[in-house]
Amino acid sequence: MWDILADNWLLLLVGQYPNGPMGGLVATLSLAAFSLLLALPCGLLLALGRLSSRRVFRYPATALVYMVRGLPLLMFIFWAYFFVPLLIGRPVAGFTTMVVALVCYESAYLAEIIRAGIQALPTGQMEAGRALGLSYGQTMRRIILPQALYNMLPSMMSQFVSTVKETSLAYVISVQELTYAANQLNSVLLVRPFEVFALLALTYFSLNFILTGLARLVDIRVARRRCAKPVQAAPA
Repeated sequence: MWDILADNWLLLLVGQYPNGPMGGLVATLSLAAFSLLLALPCGLLLALGRLSSRRVFRYPATALVYMVRGLPLLMFIFWAYFFVPLLIGRPVAGFTTMVVALVCYESAYLAEIIRAGIQALPTGQMEAGRALGLSYGQTMRRIILPQALYNMLPSMMSQFVSTVKETSLAYVISVQELTYAANQLNSVLLVRPFEVFALLALTYFSLNFILTGLARLVDIRVARRRCAKPVQAAPA
């Protein structure tokens, strides 16, 4: 297995680049990062919609979140693959298609993470902001959301780990990410599929193990700052 890695590490890392599109592990991480960055504002809007006192916002947001969480990601990939070109009237690259599918899918999960972070804060903070003359939007933007998003950093990093694994489904629409590169390698070697896909599994495990460790460190730091005692002001 190690001789396969030594001879083909560049293919697994960047795919056929620079003689072709970027692929391999770099494409996998790029897919996950772009998707979560674009899904974050969508998830924030869905979370605020779910928390809204107005039914016109709360009901559609709740229905959308439940619908997305109740369907497999593969369906969103196929929908994006066939629907996005029809919507814009021209072919779309597989990478873009996968980003669209992941953004739609991950927005619902991020919405629940953000909603939980907002609801975990003491209700008195919203009341204090309104008592100071701030509007609901100003209180949410200046007081509630900064705390909630900071507290939810470990959960968001854990969601990034899940997204990295979900990018392997991009193989079905020929996106040249890590799984696609491993399959290309297997097609060349032919007689060593166990070693190739064991190497693929080891790569995913190592990457997600490192990311999970980082999420754990962030969780510890957030917990320490949350439990830290406030500094008392000196008497005048």
